[in-house]
Amino acid sequence: MKKEELIQKLQDIEWEDFEVKEAKSEIPKNCWETVSAFSNTAGGWLIFGVKKDGKNYTIMGVSNPGKIEQDFVTVLRNRTKFNKVIDVKSKKYNFDEKTVLGFYIPQKTPRDKPIYFNTQTNTFIRTASGDQKATAEEIDSFFRNASFEEKDKELTSFSIKDLDEETIKQYRGFFLTVNPTHLYNSLSDVEFLEKLGVIKDKKVTCGGLLVFGKEDIIIGELSNYRIEYLEIEGTSYESAPTRYSYRISSEKNLFKTFFDIYERITKKIEVPFSVKQGIRDDDPSHLQAIREALVNLIIHTDYFSKSNARIRIFSDRFEFYNPGALPKKIELILKEDFSLPRNPIIAKIFRFIRFAENIGSGFHKMINGWNQKYHLKPIIEGDFDYYKITFPTTTTTTKTTTYTTTKNIFKEETKEKEILEIIENNPSLSVREISTHVSLSIDGVRYHIKNLKNKGRIKRKGHGKGGSWEIK
Repeated sequence: MKKEELIQKLQDIEWEDFEVKEAKSEIPKNCWETVSAFSNTAGGWLIFGVKKDGKNYTIMGVSNPGKIEQDFVTVLRNRTKFNKVIDVKSKKYNFDEKTVLGFYIPQKTPRDKPIYFNTQTNTFIRTASGDQKATAEEIDSFFRNASFEEKDKELTSFSIKDLDEETIKQYRGFFLTVNPTHLYNSLSDVEFLEKLGVIKDKKVTCGGLLVFGKEDIIIGELSNYRIEYLEIEGTSYESAPTRYSYRISSEKNLFKTFFDIYERITKKIEVPFSVKQGIRDDDPSHLQAIREALVNLIIHTDYFSKSNARIRIFSDRFEFYNPGALPKKIELILKEDFSLPRNPIIAKIFRFIRFAENIGSGFHKMINGWNQKYHLKPIIEGDFDYYKITFPTTTTTTKTTTYTTTKNIFKEETKEKEILEIIENNPSLSVREISTHVSLSIDGVRYHIKNLKNKGRIKRKGHGKGGSWEIK
């Protein structure tokens, strides 16, 4: 923002991306609300050294601009006050002998929101009337969006030359087979990939890189990237003669990985001889269910998690483990046929060649297809940072999984009881402080705190450091 633009803003009445503070000799305490609001909304300029009186602005200047600038930037970067590091752009404006400081606070990505200071209740958003404290529902929305921020749409520094030509050729062959009259078939590779969302502004998106990228390029960009496939000759690691009898630890792009795993997994599926409309049916419903589960894992995995997607084949079940939670409870997804893919570009790529359904109908396909063959329904379970789909082949598996799920519920209740005891002994503790007393991350504590609130067991009184927990 140039000096002329600053003057123009001072002559106007109200700006959603512009806030002034007098800040004569120290950092004003109410500026933290604006920092939070700008970070959570659309970004904006925070100006020190200007006094606002009604609709009038008066340039007062900052008495020690160097120190105030350094102190302000240090607070935003050292994470002692805010939950995330906030990078700012600093400017100095001279009006005769008076210095005005300008700080541009950028909007944070959905993955980093909400931005708050001291405690989560100090989360602010920007409206036309200024800084407003976010409601509990708005804070919950931030956390939901943080999980489903469409990270795969972000641009990388790579171009089409970093994509694997063989994969592109193979994919276009599939696309032509299932869409023989589609207009996209006449496009060049660049134009075709732009339509898929793989390339934008001559750069490759994260999702495009994951599906079509060269192996070394993907690993260089995502050092933890890997999809595991394991075959275990038993109902558990303990009962198996070896830890696993076969393993694929794929670091190839997702398109190649899909075929490597699918080719192997079909050998573990019993496909009886049957005839459909005079032709042998080599794609029965239970095989379709497993294929849908594999594509579901590829589409919905959080590839920026420290955990890896994993498929385990035991003698009595197939397990698909996805890092990253479901967008809603599975009951609601099934009821509403709700669809919100974590990676929309990857989802689009696989749906264009009819390898996948929407998330809601995809789950129905898995459940009905498997039940049709084994008369057993897949078991879908999870937590705030993962979900797992188990396809049982015997009733014993169902009993074992039910027992395991019951154990998890008991474990969850134990953690909640532990948190209640900590709160009872010290009601003023913050979520961050509670996490130091239990073997849980801050997000884990938030998850259990939210459950306790929903159950009506606790509520929060007051705000900030002066707030406290009340056990009901």
